[in-house]
Amino acid sequence: MIDTSTPEANILSCLSNLRSLTTLSLSINPLNATLDDSFSNFSTSTLQYIYLRNCSMRGNIPIGIGNISSMVSLDLGNNQLSGSIPPSLGSLGNLQGMNLNYNQLQGYIPYQLCQLYKLVYLQLASNQLSGSIPSCLGNLATSLRYLSLESNLLSSTIPSTFWRLAYILHVTLSSNSLIGPLSQDIAMLKVVVDLDLSNNHLSGAIPSTIGGLLDLNFLSLANNNLEGPIPSSFHDLLSLQLLNLSRNNLSGVIPKSLEALSLLKYLDLSFNRLQGEIPTSGPFQNFFAQSFVSNIALCGAPRLHVPPCKKGTLEPNWRKAKYIIPGIISIILLVAFVSIFVLRRKRNVEVAGEATLLPQLLWRRISHLELLRATNGFNENNLLGSGGFGSVYKGTLSDGLDIAVKVFSLKLEGAFKSFDRECEMLSNILHRNLIKIISCCSELDFKALVLNYMPNGSLEKWLYSQDYSLNILQRMNIMIDVAAAVEYLHHGCSIPIVHCDMKPSNILLDDDMVAHVADFGIAKLLGGGDSSTQTITLATIGYMAPEYGMEGIVSTRGDVYSFGIVLMETFTRRKPTDEMFVGEMNLKQWIADSLVLPDGKIDEVVDANLLGIGTEQEDDDHVRKKDLLSSIMRLALTCCAESPEERISMKEVVATLNKIKTKFLKDAATGRGVLLKRPLVQQRFN
Repeated sequence: MIDTSTPEANILSCLSNLRSLTTLSLSINPLNATLDDSFSNFSTSTLQYIYLRNCSMRGNIPIGIGNISSMVSLDLGNNQLSGSIPPSLGSLGNLQGMNLNYNQLQGYIPYQLCQLYKLVYLQLASNQLSGSIPSCLGNLATSLRYLSLESNLLSSTIPSTFWRLAYILHVTLSSNSLIGPLSQDIAMLKVVVDLDLSNNHLSGAIPSTIGGLLDLNFLSLANNNLEGPIPSSFHDLLSLQLLNLSRNNLSGVIPKSLEALSLLKYLDLSFNRLQGEIPTSGPFQNFFAQSFVSNIALCGAPRLHVPPCKKGTLEPNWRKAKYIIPGIISIILLVAFVSIFVLRRKRNVEVAGEATLLPQLLWRRISHLELLRATNGFNENNLLGSGGFGSVYKGTLSDGLDIAVKVFSLKLEGAFKSFDRECEMLSNILHRNLIKIISCCSELDFKALVLNYMPNGSLEKWLYSQDYSLNILQRMNIMIDVAAAVEYLHHGCSIPIVHCDMKPSNILLDDDMVAHVADFGIAKLLGGGDSSTQTITLATIGYMAPEYGMEGIVSTRGDVYSFGIVLMETFTRRKPTDEMFVGEMNLKQWIADSLVLPDGKIDEVVDANLLGIGTEQEDDDHVRKKDLLSSIMRLALTCCAESPEERISMKEVVATLNKIKTKFLKDAATGRGVLLKRPLVQQRFN
């Protein structure tokens, strides 16, 4: 066995001369080398194991590797390999494990891999592979136990033959672009332990046959387009420890039979259309409001932040409904007719002293006098904060609705423009993670926005106030919310919007600790097909991208940079303007230095509250948290690349954050490592 840090010029060039070599293990060494076709000279050797994981390897995978017929395990994960997967790898008839995770491989998954009839582990995650999942993978039913294809560009439907993998234990297809319904044949994966199909575009109903997967520990179908009810057959999943069905279009009630899932530790049903009473017994005693947020028709215990359930049946009386529904439709049509008539008349009336606002703002008119009453004359006791172009006050309208009133200081230059811009932006966008505008008040000497009140204040308050604290998962959820909001601004609007001032004080938290991005006072629209524009408006020092501060260039990649800084700050509890950063040392460099150290000193830069007091013999939970934090910091550094072209998009950010969270929850639910004992091949991959 070779295990050395000798420069690659003295190692890789002479490998073909080592005819008795059985194992090549150079993982986690900064070789900075390329693989070449010298590997073809091993065709008659005894080489069985190649471990070059995390070695900064570059270039293409050489075709000659396919000549090493004795190969049992090939680990090239966590490098910068590019090009396509060579079909010649299908000639490795003795191969049991292949790890190509975390590279930059492109093209299709070659069907020749389906000829590896001894293959136990196939890991191709976090590349740029495209096309469909090879239908021939079903041919590996007797051997394949572990399949990881997440975070690629795979599309099309999951082939029907895929479900033939009757003995597979771990399946991860998350963060791709897979479409279509899930087949009832999913039940053929009869011994599967982990099943992650999240972050795709799957549609249709959840198959009831999924209840037959009796060994299932981890199931995530989050962030798809699934609809219909949660199958009652889920009550048979007695081994289930983690269930994530969030961000779909599921409807109906939460089956009370799920109370039987005594091992269930984590549940997320948020952002669906579920209704009825939340079960109360079994594992539901340990779940909190975040598991059920944004299901407006749910009811239950006050601690879950839902209305109490009304007495009596929740089922509709269809006999009465057939008379009620036509009446409701008639009323809706009448209201619509009257509204159209009134709006048409209003278009011809100019209200003196009131700015022209978009129709979305006109659904509720609130006068200056009403705001004075709501805020007790803008009393200082109701002041929530000041900065930018004005101050924000808490208020309560006469109907009991709590509001936040942003009053613009019209003496400040740019205040009028900022007010108009926020009106325009907020009235044309709608997303669960963006602050919602209720109304506005515009008079000659008074201008204010009326917004949803966020009872838990800003992320900045939670990071730096002594009386508040956030655990690692809460911070993760907040940053996923923020990333989703910015992704919507960049990619979900007809005209891309650049926020331009992303920072913790502009991230507000509602009573369920769901994050909402606020303050669009200097936001920019990118119109006419432009990917960037220029401005003389400056954002906040420390958060703005280099090209913004020096040249005034505004683009969506500038928001990505700011998000990366906020991501670092959220988990380190260090502002980018902290006094410790002097000279060439800044927040980015501080983080980067911690990640390149041999033993990864991530625990020296992150908020000490997240890891607690370390021990010489670190427990699994401590190690899991360090892995999570290291992954987050690497993502943040990618967002903060000096050149805008090198930064990833917010779509990629959202997918990566969801993947990191899913892995963390999966490890926490099942314990570090794999539930079943694995052969030596896979243990080396972990």
